[in-house]
Amino acid sequence: MSRRCELSGKGVQSGHLVSHSNHKTKRRFLPNLVNVTLISDTLKRAVGLRVSAHALRSVEHRGGLDAFLAKARPDDLSPKALELKRQIAKAQAEAKAS
Repeated sequence: MSRRCELSGKGVQSGHLVSHSNHKTKRRFLPNLVNVTLISDTLKRAVGLRVSAHALRSVEHRGGLDAFLAKARPDDLSPKALELKRQIAKAQAEAKAS
């Protein structure tokens, strides 16, 4: 399982651990990933995703999973999230048509 957020695309970064003597050694900065269950209002079901704490705050700020996915860029989303975005768009289009 990769260390990448399924909604924001945030991944591992690299940098230096700097000692008091200014000696630099390589280190990794891991994203704060959390397994969460988010509810889609349009699909009326729960979806399990592995997202960063930052993305979870963004989902709440934008008004839920459906609104977040509607605004999200496709290149940031995982294949699972892309499929979810397509399903939500299809369900919203069918609801609007009827």
